[in-house]
Amino acid sequence: MPGKSVGRSRLAFVCLRVLALLAAAFCLGLAGAPGHASSLDRTALQIFFPKPLMVGERDATLPVWPIFKQSYNGDVLLAYAFESIDFEPIPGFSGTPVNLLIAIKPSGEFLDVRVLTQHEPVFVDGLGPEPLMDFVKQYAGKSLRQSIKIVAPGTRNPREESVAAEINGVAKATASVRIINETIVNSALQVARERLGFSRGRDPNRAAHVKPEVFEKLTFAQMLERGYIRHLHLSNGEVEKTFAGTAAEGVDEQGLADPQGAFADFYVAEVDVPIVGRNLLGEAHWRKLMDQLDGAPAMLVLSSGRWTFMPESFVPGATPNLIGMNQAGAPVAWRDFVWRDTLDLPTPAGPDLAKSDVAVLRIAPQAAFDPASPSELSLRVIREKGQIFPEQVTRDFSLTYALPEKLFEMPPSDDGKGIGSIWRSRTRDIAILAAGLIVLAVALARQRWLTLSPQRFRAFRLAYLGFTLVFIGWLAQAQLSIVWLFGLVKAIKGEGSFAFFLWDPPTLMVTLFALAALFVWGRGTFCGWLCPFGALQEFAGEIGKLLRLRQIGLPQRYERLSRLPKFLVLAAILVTASFFSSQAERVAEVEPFKTSITLLFVRSAPFVLYAVALLIVGMFHYKFFCRYLCPLGAAFAALSIVRRWNWIPRRKECGSPCQMCRVKCRYGAIGKSGAVVYSECFQCMDCVVILDNQELCVPEVLERKRARRRQKKQLEAAQ
Repeated sequence: MPGKSVGRSRLAFVCLRVLALLAAAFCLGLAGAPGHASSLDRTALQIFFPKPLMVGERDATLPVWPIFKQSYNGDVLLAYAFESIDFEPIPGFSGTPVNLLIAIKPSGEFLDVRVLTQHEPVFVDGLGPEPLMDFVKQYAGKSLRQSIKIVAPGTRNPREESVAAEINGVAKATASVRIINETIVNSALQVARERLGFSRGRDPNRAAHVKPEVFEKLTFAQMLERGYIRHLHLSNGEVEKTFAGTAAEGVDEQGLADPQGAFADFYVAEVDVPIVGRNLLGEAHWRKLMDQLDGAPAMLVLSSGRWTFMPESFVPGATPNLIGMNQAGAPVAWRDFVWRDTLDLPTPAGPDLAKSDVAVLRIAPQAAFDPASPSELSLRVIREKGQIFPEQVTRDFSLTYALPEKLFEMPPSDDGKGIGSIWRSRTRDIAILAAGLIVLAVALARQRWLTLSPQRFRAFRLAYLGFTLVFIGWLAQAQLSIVWLFGLVKAIKGEGSFAFFLWDPPTLMVTLFALAALFVWGRGTFCGWLCPFGALQEFAGEIGKLLRLRQIGLPQRYERLSRLPKFLVLAAILVTASFFSSQAERVAEVEPFKTSITLLFVRSAPFVLYAVALLIVGMFHYKFFCRYLCPLGAAFAALSIVRRWNWIPRRKECGSPCQMCRVKCRYGAIGKSGAVVYSECFQCMDCVVILDNQELCVPEVLERKRARRRQKKQLEAAQ
């Protein structure tokens, strides 16, 4: 009968494990879930923007709402409001994007940012939502023309005139707030480029700023030589060649009569740059112009010759039709500033100002213009043939304008934006973790050498577990969690993307190493060496031993059945993540990782008591949670079927007659036959220590006794 009982237990164990695998496969295979959609209507928005503000009709082509301010002069456009999920649904660590209500002014400044919905584990029940609410409040008043940089809490630069607008991050939520920053900035930029005139193809967060202190007295000729002023000369003959073969060929009689004559002499200079503007306009005129420009960049253009950018149809204050500017392949919005003041050139060298058209073209602040990047100016020449319905033929002539970087304060190399910057900002953590993983890989590969000395191995293991707990867990915040499976499920269902894996480099590194180790060593590489809470459980067990607490263990016949709950927990979590995703984060609280590792027990009492209770139980029953309840451990155990090698050495005597390793194995991962159950092995390598020790391994001890007896008999025979 006992054999039948064990057989039924084993069958139940296998069936339930298969059930968990099937549940996981089913959940991961689901597809076709509805995509993200905005949640607010006009009535709901009016709550966020009460009177005297008024919410207009939603844009017909873009999911934005105009916000007007009522006044006696009429309704004035104050901002555009929109939900981030409509533009940049970057998934967080639960796999679900944070949805934010964002309002930006026509100037490109943030009016307000509010959190509508979020499922970030650290802000759900960890730190709570309040730190996130305070974090997004910092965006009010910041401009899309600035580089927005997330800094460590309390280290924000107090200078108002900094190239980068610094925003305090949130401790214990570094990766989450970076994702939220990316969501805010990218979604706002999309709206700004569609509705505020921000040029496409350029990132205003990467624009340089003019250095006001750089100046020296220069003549017009010297500025031409240095490229501060650019000049394009076109002769009549050069222009005529471009019209060859068209209907407009030969219609310019004046140009044909004087092919060497000047058709156009065009000059351009960026006057908001002090070394250019102060030398061109003179100190007084330049400062007057700067006050009127109100911080916007501007180009001074000057033309003489037959061609002019100010024909009779030119309207002062309007955008000129015959000259344009592009940067990064996108047009730059500019307008005539109606500046007709006198140039104050230091020498008479230069164009004939009396016969020249001069204008200052103000570049819109929303144009994302970068003064340190090259710009392409184009001059348009239009010819007409015929009188009643004239045929028009146009030709464009280009001129490149670029100023040296020494005139500008370049943006920070890491502006806290983009996945690449996330990895660069964590270079130190990545390097330390990479070194630690290499050490572990070498130790596991050379296990026989490491375990020759029990004292050396114990010192190494405790030291590495300390590294795992302190650095991987508390400092690098790389505690792998079942929550990552939520993101994976949602990405496969089409409710998110796999990019969320890239936002936390240390956790991704641990995950990839653990998955690779599954093929070589099995699930124990992560559970036994790289799980911070597992390390904390092991230290709790060590404290229990030091206190000489009585260790409690389950009878062997119940050991295998006791492992089933973790598979049930895993199946329940996966089903919840697939069908009741709003509750998934709460179900995942069965893991005490967030409480003990991510938040260092700074949390509400029920969560802290739960985590502490598990650790106390672990002092009496070795790694209780890891062995019987951990859903992540169940996932790794289920995946351990991919392991390719039985890497833990065994002797022919293991199991029959020797049971030493099975009795000493604190995880119950060695069967009566002496075979290692790799799906339950935590790679503590105690059995390897025993196997290689002549004083601990029973076959070795017996062999030594037999060898001594043989040696004694040989000596007696020799006498």
